[in-house]
Amino acid sequence: MRIILTNDDGIEAEGIRILANVLQNEHDITVIAPDTQKSACGHSITIYRPLTVKEYKIDGLNSKCFSIDGTPADCVKMGINKLVDGKVDLIISGINDGLNVGTDVLYSGTVSAAIEGAIYKIPSIAVSMDRDCGKIKYETAALFIKKLLNNFDITTIGDDVVLNINVPNIDYSKIKGYKVCNLGTRIYSNIFIEKSSNDVEKVYEIQGKPTDDIIENTDVYFINNGYITITPLHYDLTNFKLLKSVENEFKNQFSLK
Repeated sequence: MRIILTNDDGIEAEGIRILANVLQNEHDITVIAPDTQKSACGHSITIYRPLTVKEYKIDGLNSKCFSIDGTPADCVKMGINKLVDGKVDLIISGINDGLNVGTDVLYSGTVSAAIEGAIYKIPSIAVSMDRDCGKIKYETAALFIKKLLNNFDITTIGDDVVLNINVPNIDYSKIKGYKVCNLGTRIYSNIFIEKSSNDVEKVYEIQGKPTDDIIENTDVYFINNGYITITPLHYDLTNFKLLKSVENEFKNQFSLK
């Protein structure tokens, strides 16, 4: 397959290098990633200045690599429309340094890059690793993605769906299995630390830890129990369960006349 690999941790991140190295012998890989760290940038794109693209060399990779001074979504747009010749078969964003479970997906540059691929009707995967338990074992996620591509036809689930995959930070041999499941809830207890101040302004740094709501059969629950989680996502945020009832309430309560 012709695959674009991207991330939000930057072109020099260990996760994207390990994933590219595992996949490059079996697939046509192009690495296109931000030139600097872009975590939690969401689905932003760059529209008020030009983007600078540079060819980049990553040790151990034979694939073409590019850095872009933009966002993960920029990287996918540029890759599809300019940098990759021919039809792109798959977008993979990751391997991210840290989970993207629950409500993390709303902030995540990793997930947003994959969603950008889905907007272009290209099957897309976002893959992230837990960072608990010391050094991140990116090889576990890379081996899972390799096995997935070799044994599962991702096109069967639709070309506008993102598979959001999260992997425990343990050896591959210790993975209990995988679960296709709902998003859970992850809320951060944010603390704003004052770093400096003067008569005109104050400077704050945000710090915080996640507070997980451990509800059974969600990604937050299963990742904490040693399973790889797979959650299908779509960029249409319409709440279809409420659509009709909201329409009825507006008819009952509100008129422009």
